[in-house]
Amino acid sequence: MAMTVHVDVVSAEASIFSGLAEVVIVPGEMGELGIYPHHAPLLTRIKPGSVRLKLPDHDGQTLIYVSGGMLEVQPNVVTILADTAIRGADLDEAKALEAKQAAEEAMKNRASDIDYAAAQAELAEAIAQLHAISHMRKTSTH
Repeated sequence: MAMTVHVDVVSAEASIFSGLAEVVIVPGEMGELGIYPHHAPLLTRIKPGSVRLKLPDHDGQTLIYVSGGMLEVQPNVVTILADTAIRGADLDEAKALEAKQAAEEAMKNRASDIDYAAAQAELAEAIAQLHAISHMRKTSTH
């Protein structure tokens, strides 16, 4: 049996995942982080992107989109506190494309710097969702 670590992925709305994983790949601010069992303690911010979990006795990866948040790693527990988290299978490509177009339009017609910053954040989230959908299609996992 492979070594595992307990993983909790929690959003403001609900607990999205709680279980064991052999490896957790998280979109950290400075790049992707690969977390294995007995990883050194770590606390860092995460950016919009895909959390990928390799579950024991499963082929492929389980994908969860996160819009940003915090990652806490302890030797036997990984906790991801996300602003928004969506299971890969629940991502809506049409909605993400619509959000991307709306954010791009808002950036073109900006009324203030605050609107521009919000539009940039929305654009980054929409692009991250589209990348997650694309990755899921390539690997055909949920």
